[in-house]
Amino acid sequence: MKSYAKYISKFLVSFLIVILLLLASNIAVFFWMFRQVVSTDYGETSPRRMLEKVAGVATSDGIPAQMEEELHHHQIWAMYLSPDGSCLWQVDMPQGIPDHYTVQDVALFSKGYLNGYPVFVWAEDTGLLVLGYPQNSYIKITGNYYSANLLDLVPPFLAIAGVFDLTMIFLIYFLSKRKIIRSAEPIISSIEALSHGTPVQLSIRGELSSIADSVNRASRILSRQNEARANWISGVSHDIRTPLSMIMGYAARMAESRTASEDIREQAEIVRSQSVKIKELVQDLNLVSQLEYEMQPLHRETVRLSRLLRSYTADLLNSGISNAYHLEIDIASDAENAVLEGDARLLNRAVNNLVQNSMRHNPGGCSIRLSLAAAGQKLVLAVTDDGVGLSPETQKALKEKPHYLESTDDRLDLRHGLGLRIVRQVAEAHEGAFAISPVLPHGCCATLTFPLHTQ
Repeated sequence: MKSYAKYISKFLVSFLIVILLLLASNIAVFFWMFRQVVSTDYGETSPRRMLEKVAGVATSDGIPAQMEEELHHHQIWAMYLSPDGSCLWQVDMPQGIPDHYTVQDVALFSKGYLNGYPVFVWAEDTGLLVLGYPQNSYIKITGNYYSANLLDLVPPFLAIAGVFDLTMIFLIYFLSKRKIIRSAEPIISSIEALSHGTPVQLSIRGELSSIADSVNRASRILSRQNEARANWISGVSHDIRTPLSMIMGYAARMAESRTASEDIREQAEIVRSQSVKIKELVQDLNLVSQLEYEMQPLHRETVRLSRLLRSYTADLLNSGISNAYHLEIDIASDAENAVLEGDARLLNRAVNNLVQNSMRHNPGGCSIRLSLAAAGQKLVLAVTDDGVGLSPETQKALKEKPHYLESTDDRLDLRHGLGLRIVRQVAEAHEGAFAISPVLPHGCCATLTFPLHTQ
């Protein structure tokens, strides 16, 4: 939690610094945009300064020619009113401006406009100096004045500053989000890998390094636990093998003994057959553990699946299976020469588990078809039967629960689910996939899909 707090605090400080920089940049842009207006309208040529300059040289007879040129240069007109309101002289006065004023007229325009022209006045002992500026050049409010250019620049300034600020905030958000995702993505991926039992090793520097160390510690603990579990299963399997072999041996001798009664021979045969199932269960459990924790090395070789299926089918028929089961094989022409780089022993085991699964769930007999076909860049191996199929409950259990030691029945036939789990693990070890689905109107289809390689 401390690392998270430190990580978040760093980004909050970064955002605060960025906001301060944005504020400083806005102030800098403001002065850059308005400095010319401010220097022009509030500097040496401002109304106040021009009134002082003109009043300093003005008399009741007029102003020097040099001052007239300066007024003309700045587009300023001027007039000088006597105490009785008569115009004594004028410079560039626009048409429509009266040449005589009452006290009320002077009171009105001295604080604002004269015929739409912003005017500014300066009182002298001999009269009243009036300077008039172009229309829309100044906005006067109760004696104060504001540059029209200044106010005209306010909306574009606010728009530009707003767009710039929003753009910068979005860029900062985007870059910060990308940085956080980039930093957290390896951790999230590692946690996901851990959830699937895959060990990880992270190497991250910075604020998230402590979290990465925690993930690495969790991975090491899980690896040690998985290794201990696998070793325990392997050790138990090894320890059971010897006494189980002795039980099977004595049971076989008793079942074949001519001196034993019929009941004893039948019971001995039951002990022997169930011992065989226990042996197969122990072997399956050991193999599942080795595959799950990647302790089963794959003896990779070039395997032609069509040849493997034919060989398996021949061996199964020669082993003397019940006549209640009809076995057929179907190899598509486009899959005849298809090969895999894999472990032939494990692939053969997966096929056998699927066939035995069909037989086990259909004790009354069924037809079993082994097919091999190419579909695009995939090689599809299917084991299909026309037996009892999958009930809705079984389908739900296959989808929602790990198919591992889930069920036994009253007859101790040990339908533990390890067979299908082994099939799935063998498929995944060969970069393939496994699926099982019902066949209408009845039956079941188990499918193994592998990447296609042609010889």
